[in-house]
Amino acid sequence: MDTELFDYSLPQELIAQTPAARRDASRLLVFERASGKIRHCVFSDLPEILPAGTRLFRNDAAVLQARLPGVREGSGGKVECLLLRPGKIPSQWWCLLKPGKKAAAGAFGIAGVYRAHVMDKEICEDGGGEYLVEFEISPRGDNVLDVAKRIGVLPLPPYIVRSRPKNADFSALDKERYQTVYAHLENPVAAAAPTAGLHFSTELLQKLRERNFPQFDLTLHIGIGTFQPIKSAKIESHKMHKEFYSIPQETREQLEREDKKNSPRLAVGTTSLRAMEDFARRRAAGDPLIPERGSVAAVAGLFVFPPQKIIGAEFLLTNFHLPKSSLMCLVAAFLAPGEMRGIEIIKQIYAEAISLRYRFYSYGDAMLIL
Repeated sequence: MDTELFDYSLPQELIAQTPAARRDASRLLVFERASGKIRHCVFSDLPEILPAGTRLFRNDAAVLQARLPGVREGSGGKVECLLLRPGKIPSQWWCLLKPGKKAAAGAFGIAGVYRAHVMDKEICEDGGGEYLVEFEISPRGDNVLDVAKRIGVLPLPPYIVRSRPKNADFSALDKERYQTVYAHLENPVAAAAPTAGLHFSTELLQKLRERNFPQFDLTLHIGIGTFQPIKSAKIESHKMHKEFYSIPQETREQLEREDKKNSPRLAVGTTSLRAMEDFARRRAAGDPLIPERGSVAAVAGLFVFPPQKIIGAEFLLTNFHLPKSSLMCLVAAFLAPGEMRGIEIIKQIYAEAISLRYRFYSYGDAMLIL
């Protein structure tokens, strides 16, 4: 299948650079698969839109303040170190480095905070590299996460490129709004936010509970691969990145309930759906790595695209995604499970959203698929 099938043209001004004034004030496009109808709503209308009995499954991963500034010893040149995932020992992390070759040639850091040097390197599919970095932390007793909390910056997506007015500082805004209100901040494990969840306010979540729409948490460690477009000419040739996830027992029991017609499962975001679908397929296949009961921990490496069938959820809440991305492929498969026509449907939906000036990507508006 040609990757070009998932391309579309988006005016630059529709890429949201900041969030809506209120979390739940974003626009919400509602698509009904059975009828093919589209409705245009506001996110705060969600309790009135969802069918009775709907259960929400959400990714509670918190975003790590993963961008660490530094300077190279000797030359004083600037270094940016992006934390990706822990190594085998607490003092080591796999990272992206800018500039990679120069930073890897010697030590770098910030005096009185940390000193670091490269131990190993892995070549990525795009020709770039990930570096295994050894950290020496000051003061002793602190760890890499402590340093990230003190001096790190949230790793915003590369398409958020702001023209800053004089003295403008978006750091406080991003620190608040590039996290969901239900994120487990004490355990930051994500390199990017589960952006569909950014639209929920505390008040809206409470309203949903009062209307008997229960919410259940799982955790998927979102990797930097979520930003990477499909570079192969054919969809089938794309090598999907892998992400660790965990599902607590209570959430697992809800996922396994058989009354899905009266209590449909809503995946809040593609990251939640990725974990839910991976678990559902493993369970259906009798995967011996999945215990018979209790919590679940596994690695999702699924690449979902039309005409695959989705068995992990009945509904999906998501944002509008990058052209030729694995997330767009996943949503197209969800729109028409087992069929190819989801590709045309998603392009029609996106065309209408563009014509009505919806805001796209991480800080943009949302879409609900019923």
